[in-house]
Amino acid sequence: MRTQTIDSDITVIGGGLAGVCAAISAARLGKTVALIGNRPVLGGNSSSEVRVWVVGATAHGIQRFARESGVIGELYVENQYRNPEGNPVIWDEVVMDAVRAEPNIRLFLNTDVREVDAADIEGERVVTGVRGWTMGSEIWTEFTSPYFIDASGDGLIGHLAGAEYRLGREARSEFGESWAPEEADEKFLGSTILFYTKDLGRPVKFVPPNSAKDITQTPIPSSRILRSGDSGAHYWWIEYGGELDIVHDNEEIRDELRSVIFGIWDYIKNSGKFDAETLDLEWVGSLPGKREYRRFVGDHVLTQNDILEQTEFDDAVAFGGWSIDLHPVEGMYATEPGAHQRYSNGIYGIPFRSYYSRNVANLLLAGRDISASHVAFGSSRVMATCAAGGEAAGTGASFALDLGVRPRAIAEHHASELRQLLLRQDASVFGVRNEDPDDLALRATVTASSEATSIDPAVFAPGGEDQLLPLTRDVGLLVPQNAVPIDQRLTTRVAVTGSPEPQWVRVPLDWHPEHPESVVVVVEAQEGAELVYRATQVPGVLTLVHDPQADGDANVEVDESEALIAWPAFPMRGRTVRARLEPATEAFAAAKAVGGYQRYYGGPQLWASEPIAADNPQQLRLEWDEPVELRCLRVVFDDDQDVELNTLHHHRTPDEVFPELVRDYVLEVRRDGEWMEVARVVENRRRQRVHEFDPITTDAARIRVLATNGAGQARVIALRAY
Repeated sequence: MRTQTIDSDITVIGGGLAGVCAAISAARLGKTVALIGNRPVLGGNSSSEVRVWVVGATAHGIQRFARESGVIGELYVENQYRNPEGNPVIWDEVVMDAVRAEPNIRLFLNTDVREVDAADIEGERVVTGVRGWTMGSEIWTEFTSPYFIDASGDGLIGHLAGAEYRLGREARSEFGESWAPEEADEKFLGSTILFYTKDLGRPVKFVPPNSAKDITQTPIPSSRILRSGDSGAHYWWIEYGGELDIVHDNEEIRDELRSVIFGIWDYIKNSGKFDAETLDLEWVGSLPGKREYRRFVGDHVLTQNDILEQTEFDDAVAFGGWSIDLHPVEGMYATEPGAHQRYSNGIYGIPFRSYYSRNVANLLLAGRDISASHVAFGSSRVMATCAAGGEAAGTGASFALDLGVRPRAIAEHHASELRQLLLRQDASVFGVRNEDPDDLALRATVTASSEATSIDPAVFAPGGEDQLLPLTRDVGLLVPQNAVPIDQRLTTRVAVTGSPEPQWVRVPLDWHPEHPESVVVVVEAQEGAELVYRATQVPGVLTLVHDPQADGDANVEVDESEALIAWPAFPMRGRTVRARLEPATEAFAAAKAVGGYQRYYGGPQLWASEPIAADNPQQLRLEWDEPVELRCLRVVFDDDQDVELNTLHHHRTPDEVFPELVRDYVLEVRRDGEWMEVARVVENRRRQRVHEFDPITTDAARIRVLATNGAGQARVIALRAY
């Protein structure tokens, strides 16, 4: 046995995705980070030990333009390329490689933090150090740093430090939440263990262990959907412990969950009701995937009303979009649906004030233990949202060190600066326009070799064939007019003479907003009429068929009157109705790549060129009136954030690399009238690329796009210069 002391700028306790993203974000900002995980692999509930899919604001494709960017976005996109089969073991290595790529991170796996030193110093409660035991290595380590991030899930670190927290459900009256119970209690969302099956192509018998539960004596066969071909996260509803203490009763919960899994498999294999003769039970988890335990109290408690009303926070540093997803406390033994879901009408912001403890001055929070009510936690708990918040916490801790202030002071006095820093990192923030005072691109004149000016898919991306969409239901077309109203602005009727051939119909649209916005044009159902579309996705254009649909999970109860469910985008995703705007759209102008929002907000936020070809490369140029000293160019490319990604590919996406991403490009600066290359990249598959070089005095910079990964246009979301 030996002992050691590790001193860092920031100590992150918890190796799940929230902790990983916190550590990476801080390390990239130059801080030394100790990342401590108590398991042999990173990823938390998403790891190969538990195998829960990583979901977030896209809500299985129900939300629009909602996929996370930043560190978790990078992990999603890299996993899509490396791991098209959704193997959880390979996902482990995707996460591990991302951590190992950061030289400022020291990683301590299999290390369980059990002791915390905290004291009242100069009028504030602070953590001074934590200690952990590394099993297998027999190392006792003391970790010290100015800041600590509790990303442990259960919140043991904050608890031992004396941070205020809540357990269970608040009373309805406390925050005015309609989904909260009348009286407060200590009931939770339960824990889950999953299982995998495999078809061996030959008969396989199953002899149940003695522990297997006879599920015919439970409500499961009649209240849950059982299918022989399902496995993994399809069985998320195998849930137990909501009426127990999730932590202290963890062993009992594990045993009950495993007994039910073996009982379910016995029922599938041996009841004669399923086509399962050649199926084998390949893997059963041993570690319960916990949903809920401690939720710390910050300067703001996120609530149901914040989510459903999409409250605008000046210090919003991450976003969510998953439904408020609450489960019956009886879990798998409930007779009601396994989940009740309610969606906000779009993504919602989470304030920085929810990511730090209100009474421990140097303790930040990341993951499922952030400051939220039980009801709001029903949405904020999913892993991609936790990861986005982890990046916010890691960035916030780094920024606090730079300024020499506490997190509360950042929320009160430096929130806009923090949001600008997050935007520069391409983190998951929305509604934040680039106003970075250090970005020299904001002072430049922006031009391009060409600009797309049409939303007609036949013009935007020539090729393909017209297809017909019968108008059996109302169809909404969300378009980037040089002008989404949430209320009805205009109704018009246009006489159309029937024709066997497609024809253009002119629709007057008297809509003149002060700033460019999107507009939804609803074409009412009409027997015998059809709309023409092509299998091309034009950026920022959605076709919404008024045909209520969720993600098809029969174990979930949703309200089909909710706008997102009533007007789903995913049935027609990747296809665009043929439409034209007069005057021509400016939604894809070169200027959109500088000083914009860096993700869809009131319309697409990117430059898109006219069609690109090997003999017709496209370019985006910055020119300054006076020479500037340049040392870094940051480029953000389009990876179509309207497409849902999932680590286990439950909703399979066909492209391993997003076709919209620029593949080959050159960065150049102009010096003494001559262009000089500073970077050349081939086979790019990433959204954000940062190119640093020795300082150069220049009066112009440009990116020359030589090829994409399949899209017909060059697309750049942001070009920044430092």
